[in-house]
Amino acid sequence: MIYRLAADGMLLLHLAFILFVISGGLLAIWKPRIIWLHLPAAIWGMLIEFIGWICPLTPLENHFRKLAGEGGYEGGFINHYLLPLIYPESLTFKTQYVLGGLVLIVNAVVYFWLWRRGTWNRQ
Repeated sequence: MIYRLAADGMLLLHLAFILFVISGGLLAIWKPRIIWLHLPAAIWGMLIEFIGWICPLTPLENHFRKLAGEGGYEGGFINHYLLPLIYPESLTFKTQYVLGGLVLIVNAVVYFWLWRRGTWNRQ
């Protein structure tokens, strides 16, 4: 049971990190100090997508699932609803480039706006 909870916790952490990578720039509008946490996270997220690396949270989650005696991602709320968001079946290298590009564009626009506003100097 503890390994199942650890695996589900890794999945939730993974989802939270993905959401932070995508929308952390918007949080920086509200709290500019977030910039210094978000920039490295966004760069890491883009590298994962552009280079095709595997996020270390994925093997860790799978390790806990194996320890829990699970063979896959079936059953339960987390497995049914959250896994397809993080691991879509249609995920290809081309799709990863598009996702990485979206992260880059969204965050570049937000950070450019913050820079023009002078937010960098008010931290």
